[in-house]
Amino acid sequence: QVQLVESGGGLVQAGGSLRLSCAASGRTFSSYAMGWFRQAPGREREFVQAISWDGSNTYTADSVKGRFTISRDNAKNTVYLQMNSLKPEDTAVYYCAAANGALPTPYSYEYDYWGQGTQVSVSS
Repeated sequence: QVQLVESGGGLVQAGGSLRLSCAASGRTFSSYAMGWFRQAPGREREFVQAISWDGSNTYTADSVKGRFTISRDNAKNTVYLQMNSLKPEDTAVYYCAAANGALPTPYSYEYDYWGQGTQVSVSS
């Protein structure tokens, strides 16, 4: 079992930055690929970024390429999402998730554990 807790969300103006954190507890964090997803009101949950167990591989949605960066610190059992040049369309609840496998994946059904989410709101 893995427990995930996101933090770092908030309200920011367009063009600003936020850094989300996801703290994991439970079973061995470093054996899981980690991902970030988001869900805006009235829309389906969508993939944002994912990272391999050792941080050597990442997978990024086109909508955030060049603006968002995923990273992880296995010593701290934490994965991060640095979000720069934020746009109003980035407004959503952001979720981190853990997949029992080495490689990053954009498919939500491959993730075994989910956090409760953190709200990110970007004003224009």
